[in-house]
Amino acid sequence: MEPKKNLKSDVSRNSSIYFAVGLALMLAITYMSINYKSYDDKDIALDSLNLDDELEEEVPITEQIVTPPPPPPPPPAAPEVIEVVEDEEEVEETVIESTETEMETEIVEVEDVEVEEVEEDIEVPFNVIENVAVFPGCENKKGNAAKKQCMNDKVNKFISKKFNVDLASDLGLPPGKKRIFVQFKVDKSGNITSVLARGPHPGLEKEAKRVISQLPKMKPGRQRGKAVVMPFSIPIVFSVQD
Repeated sequence: MEPKKNLKSDVSRNSSIYFAVGLALMLAITYMSINYKSYDDKDIALDSLNLDDELEEEVPITEQIVTPPPPPPPPPAAPEVIEVVEDEEEVEETVIESTETEMETEIVEVEDVEVEEVEEDIEVPFNVIENVAVFPGCENKKGNAAKKQCMNDKVNKFISKKFNVDLASDLGLPPGKKRIFVQFKVDKSGNITSVLARGPHPGLEKEAKRVISQLPKMKPGRQRGKAVVMPFSIPIVFSVQD
């Protein structure tokens, strides 16, 4: 036997869906009703900012003070009355007498005075001098370079012969090589002057000065045909044994 109702019109078939939709709709209405708030129109205040009031600036009215011009200068005083003296009237002149006493000046004749020219001592170094000072025994050497080498050899030989090398031991200096720097000048007359020495002990410096001062007189050096002062320096080197 076939049922009389239509299967598509069965409400109970979709009841769960309808229930869920209805529940969600009720929850939404309930949430909106709870959070709904109403405000009184009197409590609402609309503040407006009027910028025109701030832009209007009151400019103070100032009055310009006009400075009056200075008063004109007073007129110049009237000149004094000048008395005109006639040409015929004699004017007394005041004569001022000199207070200086007259002295007799004696003229003395001065004879011609001879002025001696003082030549300056010109120094020319040993390496650049045109004609080196000639040590005794180096006269026969030809050329300036040969005479320089001869002088250097002669001075070294003279020092090694005259210098007291045992002095270092007597002064209590430790063993080793000792070096003394000596400098002197050969003046325009060929004499030895301005002897200087620098060494490890004042006693050695004194001995070096003594030896250099005994160098023989030389033929002075010449620059451009004139005698000049020639500086010369040489080291004195020796060893102290144990």
